[in-house]
Amino acid sequence: MALSVDSEVGQLREVVLHRPGLELYRLTPGNVHQLLFDDVMWAERARDEHDAFAAALRDRGVTVHYFADLLAESLDVPAGRTFLLDRVFNDYTVGPGLAEPLRELADDMASPALAEILIGGVLRSDLDLPHASGMLWRTMKPGDFVLAPLPNHLFQRDNTAFAYDGLSVHPMAKQARRRESIHSRTIWNYHPRFVAENLHFYYGNDDDNHDASTVEGGDILVVGNGAVMVGLSERSTPQGISNLTRGYFSDPRSLIHTVFVVELPHERAFMHLDTAMTMVDRDAFSVYPYLPDHLRSFTLTKRGSGGDFDIRENDELLPMVAEAIGVDHIRALQAPMDDMGAQREQWDDGNNFLAVAPGVVFGYERNTTTNNFLADHGIEVVGNAGSELGRGRGGPRCMTCPISRSPA
Repeated sequence: MALSVDSEVGQLREVVLHRPGLELYRLTPGNVHQLLFDDVMWAERARDEHDAFAAALRDRGVTVHYFADLLAESLDVPAGRTFLLDRVFNDYTVGPGLAEPLRELADDMASPALAEILIGGVLRSDLDLPHASGMLWRTMKPGDFVLAPLPNHLFQRDNTAFAYDGLSVHPMAKQARRRESIHSRTIWNYHPRFVAENLHFYYGNDDDNHDASTVEGGDILVVGNGAVMVGLSERSTPQGISNLTRGYFSDPRSLIHTVFVVELPHERAFMHLDTAMTMVDRDAFSVYPYLPDHLRSFTLTKRGSGGDFDIRENDELLPMVAEAIGVDHIRALQAPMDDMGAQREQWDDGNNFLAVAPGVVFGYERNTTTNNFLADHGIEVVGNAGSELGRGRGGPRCMTCPISRSPA
């Protein structure tokens, strides 16, 4: 099946998910905020909820690939293992004296076990390294992490985004998430399936210091007809969006000609665009009801073949989107509720919907007001349990990286 994501709501065919594992057992009250979570999760229950989510996707005809399996299969490729370990265990990441012993240990591990610890983390007490030395090794306590866990791998949307027939791998805004992109680059560049696909990358598949040019996939919506919407948020910067857009427009294979940029409030509740609005049908978005009436937005249009673009500030966003995707108008579905109720559902990812087909979406079952409102407007909502998964502040869309989706 060809890898292409041509819309937000066309038939979903293949996705990448990450089944929660060792990394959730590494969350403690002492490190939870550093690792960008708001609470310690009940790992077993989170995994059960995730398994039910994956099974429901399969019931809708979606092929589910697990990230850890893809990573292990990529580590079976000698060049892939070398690529990843060169970037994870070196003098700059763990210091002289420790890099070589860790590298030797990792080189001898079976790929599934290595993938597990790369995602789940490594404690000082996990290691028996009689030949290790260096300042880091001497100063660490048994409970310190030699390699930090990556619990945010749960949210596969953010480090990679397929858009039409290409993809971007993202320089992440927070240090706690930056190693995720190395794992994804290993998969996209070395896994036999993806090597055979001859993927082309818009942005981020390099070792450059991207500095302030960060962008994350929760801010990227593929709205259709060669248009993309990107949130200007606390995680995706003007520099990052500009470089991503230049990649979209300069790639000779790219089908993208228009980028809509939406400026979001820089608040935790609006971390990404898909916490404020997601597309639920060919002509409809679910929108947080107390989103400011007039968000600044811009239309970036391709100029020539070198990646240059024109920037125009919009009077209104949704009419521009309607014109771009070829519908008469956009329905902005905003569930009627008081401010406190809206804040609660927003906190529980009430507008973070994953469409599996036009007008059929997955969302957390707990957001009853929003779900019922969408149902009243012709949208089928498949409710997912999220009492534990939701503690990570990410919904079904956040957890899912589509790699194959039909046009709407």
